[in-house]
Amino acid sequence: MKNIKHKILVLSGKGGVGKSTIAANLAVWLSMENGNTGLLDIDIHGPSVPKLLGLEQKTLNQQDEKIIPAKYEQMLKVISIGFLLRSKDDAVIWRGPMKHNIINNFVSDVSWGELNYLVVDCPPGTGDEHISIAQLIPGIDGAVIVTTPQQLSVIDVKKCVTFCRQLNIPVLGVIENMAGFVCPNCGQKTEIFTGKSGKETAAELGAPFLGSIPLDPYLALTSDIGKPLIRSDIQSPTKKAMQFTFERLMENMEIPKIKMEAKNNMKIAIPITNGKLSSHFGHCEQFAVIDVDAGSKSIAKTEMLTPPAHEPGVLPKWLSEMGVNLVIAGGLGQRAQQLFKENNIAVIVGAPSDMPENIVTAYLGKSLQTGDNVCDH
Repeated sequence: MKNIKHKILVLSGKGGVGKSTIAANLAVWLSMENGNTGLLDIDIHGPSVPKLLGLEQKTLNQQDEKIIPAKYEQMLKVISIGFLLRSKDDAVIWRGPMKHNIINNFVSDVSWGELNYLVVDCPPGTGDEHISIAQLIPGIDGAVIVTTPQQLSVIDVKKCVTFCRQLNIPVLGVIENMAGFVCPNCGQKTEIFTGKSGKETAAELGAPFLGSIPLDPYLALTSDIGKPLIRSDIQSPTKKAMQFTFERLMENMEIPKIKMEAKNNMKIAIPITNGKLSSHFGHCEQFAVIDVDAGSKSIAKTEMLTPPAHEPGVLPKWLSEMGVNLVIAGGLGQRAQQLFKENNIAVIVGAPSDMPENIVTAYLGKSLQTGDNVCDH
């Protein structure tokens, strides 16, 4: 878990509110926006993540005594008990200790590698699984609570908030799902439920409100075929609401996001040895400093620069003074990553040994495949 930067729980007080759909779309969106992401499904009795991501036929393999996660489009690693069942119709009939053991295996015996985010899809309620995950994952950033505008759901949101506060888990926000139906033909919105809104509930509980997501026939369709709406080419009010809601979540977590403004003010630095990315960051021959055009999201200019002598804190300051705001590396120690963060420079590790222009092009196209931090010391 030390190699995972941010951990987010997705909770709901009751079933049927679309929690797993929100968790799956959130994880896919994070992988599209920020690279390597994990999705851990701990809904032992009703695992739906494999279906939502079109991974029902996947099985888990083992390497070096570690479980290898299934993958959704390379950038999202996925673990679910659904991958271990002989049939999708099998029922898991376990008591608390057995559920705790399998969740422990999913946390400690899985080769998660370096992740920017881990999204944990929890079962409804506040039972054994929730207590287990809170005990097993250190440094949880917080929980997102999914509800619908029904009185029953609102009551259960309060239980989720109480659970989080008793276990010292920050409440990152409330998402109101199924917030009316937007007609795909005329665009008119019709309210389906008549209970208290998620916004009112969040305000009453002193929790942030992230947004309302309306019902959408396309959401049901994309979920059934295993292609999340957030990843599809479909443009709908629901997809836009999802994007807005997830962006609000990132803002509430106070995670800086690299934004390209009107000018060419995005610079990416890559350590180079023999013309390709160097796995030994501090001992590289040169740095490729690449300017990115904000409008076309393409490479505008590449400079090959010789770095100063390698000493603690020198390279982050040197690159910061040149306006670099992202470093892509093969491996980088935790202390060095912290120094870059202090200099307002984001870091991506686990990048392949390739030409710097190829790496940046893949990053801009959201197809950069990263692995483990090869030089973490």
